[in-house]
Amino acid sequence: LTGGLPMAVDQVVQIVVFAVLTAITLGGGLGVVTSRNLFHAALFLILSLAGVVGYYVLLDAGFLAALQLLVYIGAISILILFSIMLTRGLMMPGQTQRTDQWWVAGLVVVLIFVVLAVALSQVAWPVAGEEALAAPNVAISQLGQALVGPYAIPFEVISVVLLVALVGAIVLARETME
Repeated sequence: LTGGLPMAVDQVVQIVVFAVLTAITLGGGLGVVTSRNLFHAALFLILSLAGVVGYYVLLDAGFLAALQLLVYIGAISILILFSIMLTRGLMMPGQTQRTDQWWVAGLVVVLIFVVLAVALSQVAWPVAGEEALAAPNVAISQLGQALVGPYAIPFEVISVVLLVALVGAIVLARETME
């Protein structure tokens, strides 16, 4: 009960789905940073990114969900997995995959978290009006026109850079025939 009024069933379902997506996203992120196996960490990254796709679906932002699914999970995560698998040294079971400087990274993470928490608490966040919420198709149309218009070349350059990275990983991992 919220304020003496019962919540609607759809609100309860949204809260439950949000809690499940939060557990998936944070669990995947925790798996990324605590996994001893680099390949498993990449799989946990995919799980965490899938939770973010669920957030976009919950927010009724289907375009962003599809973009997240195709670009981050479908392209970048798979590229990371290929790079890991094609690099022989990282897949050896006895290979250590940790450094002695983990505490420095932990300290930096805590400091960044504190700075972000302070900055976010001091911002007066604007609230969207009803007219902005009623017409999301206008924003998607403008985004589509921007992606096809002035931002087409940067996206093509990024795709070429990712392709070069994949080819470079294959060349580095390939055994020399002598």
